[in-house]
Amino acid sequence: MARAKSMTLHIQTQRPLVMPSARKTDLRTQFGTLVYRVQNDKTQVLLITTRRTKRWSIPKGWPMHGLTPAQAAAQEAWEEAGVRGTVFDQCLGVYAYSKTIKTRGGHLPVPILVMVYPVQARKLSAKFPEAGQRRRKWYSPKKAAARINEPELAQIIRNFDARHLR
Repeated sequence: MARAKSMTLHIQTQRPLVMPSARKTDLRTQFGTLVYRVQNDKTQVLLITTRRTKRWSIPKGWPMHGLTPAQAAAQEAWEEAGVRGTVFDQCLGVYAYSKTIKTRGGHLPVPILVMVYPVQARKLSAKFPEAGQRRRKWYSPKKAAARINEPELAQIIRNFDARHLR
């Protein structure tokens, strides 16, 4: 009878990114932030509106040279939502959407893949870089998920449980 071997999972610490150049229409990666807080033993998720369409979403943005994906996500949480907090380098999930960008040939759709990182909000500032351009609001994960258009992101939010973070 063969013995079962135990398996250990080793998670490497993220390293800062070094950004190679890419064409504008290539598949692009963004880093998003699931900002949360726990009040009265209930988890709340912070959503923000997009600047152009005013739909509800999460803070997200492009990779930043010299920052890890989680650090870049935390920077976006500050710039877009005025959040300072504890960032976890554990990716909660990935979702895809299409963004229209302006090129020499006109406006083209570009596929975007977003990696989502949790940030526990410690401070919410009234003054932040995009304060006049966005709204922000706290929701339960279930209500937040109902306001999101991207099904994969809605599922990440709906299934989020802060107790599983290390």
